[in-house]
Amino acid sequence: MIYDVVVVGAGFSSIATVCNLLDQLTPSATVAVIGDDPGYGRGTAYRTELYLHRLNVPAGRMSMFVDRPDAFVEWLRDHKRPLAQGDYASRQDYGLYVRDTLAGLLRSKRDHCRVDFVKAKATGCVERYDSVLGFLLDNGDEIAGRNVVLCLGVGSAQLPADLADLSSSAKRHVIENPWRLSWLHRVEPQDRVCILGSGLTMIDQVLALQARGFRGHIDVLSRRGLAPLGHKRKPMPPAAVDVGALPKSIAGILHALRAIARHEEDWRNVMDGLRPQTQALWQGLSQAERRRFLRHALPWWNIHRHRVAPDVFERFRGLVRAGQVEFHAGFLKTVREAPAMSLCYRVRGSGETRTLQADWIVNCTGMERSGISHSPLLREMERQKLIRPDPLRLGIDVDARSRSQARPELRTPIYVVGALSAGQFWEITAVPDIRLQARAVAEAIATAGPD
Repeated sequence: MIYDVVVVGAGFSSIATVCNLLDQLTPSATVAVIGDDPGYGRGTAYRTELYLHRLNVPAGRMSMFVDRPDAFVEWLRDHKRPLAQGDYASRQDYGLYVRDTLAGLLRSKRDHCRVDFVKAKATGCVERYDSVLGFLLDNGDEIAGRNVVLCLGVGSAQLPADLADLSSSAKRHVIENPWRLSWLHRVEPQDRVCILGSGLTMIDQVLALQARGFRGHIDVLSRRGLAPLGHKRKPMPPAAVDVGALPKSIAGILHALRAIARHEEDWRNVMDGLRPQTQALWQGLSQAERRRFLRHALPWWNIHRHRVAPDVFERFRGLVRAGQVEFHAGFLKTVREAPAMSLCYRVRGSGETRTLQADWIVNCTGMERSGISHSPLLREMERQKLIRPDPLRLGIDVDARSRSQARPELRTPIYVVGALSAGQFWEITAVPDIRLQARAVAEAIATAGPD
């Protein structure tokens, strides 16, 4: 069957796009959603059931819709989970809100476009003569679309070490995907855990261990040994930051932001003032400056920009102060059995080599940088020149309308929503950004109408 729109993916970007298509398209339009994730729309982040896994954005900014900013807070109230606009809800509650929002739109008595959900994985893409793109599915079917929206996420980064020499029993203690929380049940209370990576996922896993009664030692190894910072309990007004007046170099921008921060009561005010303008700031940088940012400034940007809920931060900081969680800055070299697992790493800034002993190794190194390489479908689309990597290889090369730039003459528009468009937008993984992008893409498709 040929659909007006084919949406590929089953995470939050997909559900945000579908909700906006339901809002924008005429009742005669047809939409197919291809995805094999049983938790459609909730993704990894919003499927967790642990109450300590909180959103990193206040509830008042987490509505699915730009024009209905209070929708999530109202949902919480209606479901007997009342929170203020500035509070941080659980990720599980947000996942349920996302699910309910889509279900409510589909059940609505208002006429809306037809949406078919196809539980399958797209394995290939074929350009058809009647100005459509056909997607080959792993169940043997094919679905074609006059417009395509790619809502695929980026893959998880691989462990930064060769584990070939480990025995099969030892490999069972290497957790490559920590979001499969069943591994927590196998950890003994006094085991030694080594977490690779020190970002938000690391904090989630540390708190999940503690919630299950873990009392052993946790070593955290990352290249710089930095950890995310916390939100302020009582946020203040954002600082006035004129992005257009900032220098066009990373060094100049940092110098200017530090000068603004000196006149503010708290540095978070500066980050909050910069937040709505981050995409514009990124787009004003040259490719050379963007590379310089990724090479030198990214870790510090992450810990200041991607902060955690205040109570979560205090709980985590308490574990660090008590010595249960210890940070190490260095580069992992080898992992061996001796008889427990022994991790050898080079200390950052020196040639010194140190060793950590662990009963468990947990991969919290985050998302891979090269977004296309993890997906057979995207690699095939690249081979056919339907898409191409962006210059920094963060994902897919798109224009300011989120449309693939590989083949401008292609009659079937290919849009990209979410993390794979980071080369153009940089800040495009949080809900406030994705909902704007999904809305814009839905409007572009609805405005263009049938070919």
